[in-house]
Amino acid sequence: MNKKHITSLISQNFGKFASKEFPDWFQNIVNQSYVSLMGLDMSEFAPANSYKSLNALFTRHLKEDRKFSLDAKDFISPCDSLISECGGLVEDYALQIKGMRYKTDELLGNNFTQGEKNKIHNGDFINFYLSPKDYHRYHIPINLKVLKAVHIPGKFYPVNFPSLKKRLNLFIENERVVLQCETTEEKIFYMVLVSALNVGVMQVSFEPRIQTNADVNGEQVYTFENLYLDKGEDFGCFEMGSTIVILSEKEMFETLQVKAGDKVKYGDTIAKLK
Repeated sequence: MNKKHITSLISQNFGKFASKEFPDWFQNIVNQSYVSLMGLDMSEFAPANSYKSLNALFTRHLKEDRKFSLDAKDFISPCDSLISECGGLVEDYALQIKGMRYKTDELLGNNFTQGEKNKIHNGDFINFYLSPKDYHRYHIPINLKVLKAVHIPGKFYPVNFPSLKKRLNLFIENERVVLQCETTEEKIFYMVLVSALNVGVMQVSFEPRIQTNADVNGEQVYTFENLYLDKGEDFGCFEMGSTIVILSEKEMFETLQVKAGDKVKYGDTIAKLK
């Protein structure tokens, strides 16, 4: 068994604290302190004192689902986040942050063929950074078919801007779950869930065998037949903030309607399919 990296141990220990249900009086102090410290907007959620653990607060559900465009061409944001970077891929190079690039072939790991990786060369990418104060659940951005999920064990470095600026290939070093998706027009894109410090778990509701920050050797591959998911469907959450990277086939999008530095919410239209 590979020796755990210190970031994994920190994240596991934080996860134990966050998952513990303390007596109500103390849990209320913990929850209210977190809401105040991080500046959470709880207007769309149950009151902070209704959550039995800090983790339950992190992974909170909306009281009512948001309205979003039902136009089949409108691609919506999968989460509440900051667009840390986006734009066109140059061959298989994407920007981690301005001035720092990485290879998407490496991000996708060892369990996609070169042909599958080539599909997105010169396509588009969008990086979504979820801060600790953001809503942590993620949703399906367009009607799609999931072809494959690959869990790639790794480290748990922070993914905030100071870390992005100083650590090359941060997304590639960190643990991640790669989802290979196909649109109704048979265009391929990838959604990559990237871990971060204190994000001990990345839940994928349609594949409970994926256990992140666990004792796993090597990449784990899951393939699916006829797994269709609808736009807006909740398919899991980060247990604290992290990053989602979307990588799309060339000319899948007619336009991107966001730019680096934009704040988006789950349900906002961020691109138009061709």
